[in-house]
Amino acid sequence: MILTVGICGTNIVDGTVVSSKLNLIDLAGSERLSKTEATGDRLTEAKNINKSLSALGDVIQSLSTRKKRGSQHVPFRNSKLTHLLKDSLSGQSKVLMFLNASPASSNENESICSLNFASRCRDTELGQVQRNISSSRK
Repeated sequence: MILTVGICGTNIVDGTVVSSKLNLIDLAGSERLSKTEATGDRLTEAKNINKSLSALGDVIQSLSTRKKRGSQHVPFRNSKLTHLLKDSLSGQSKVLMFLNASPASSNENESICSLNFASRCRDTELGQVQRNISSSRK
């Protein structure tokens, strides 16, 4: 699920306009298909979720190595999720990620994979945030 909220505010003293966008995204879980025994529509949905998470991982990996290797292509167009998040992940935004891990020992492998993914995300520097301000004075 993705919820995008656009926010725009005008300073009544000097007329400057500040605009922002808030993306709230539930990435669901990266679950082993054999473990879930999903079929039909649920199987298709699980495959799409895993594909989007894999594409997001590729973007995060590319962003984390981009500064070390210089200019490098970032595969934002490999999924709808990463294409949607391009402006948020391109260094013009603040990004915060929450990870939910299961305490059940039966989910140990998935929890470890999720924690490794979160660790890769944490180590990625997106760049300096720039404010989006324009003047509305005429």
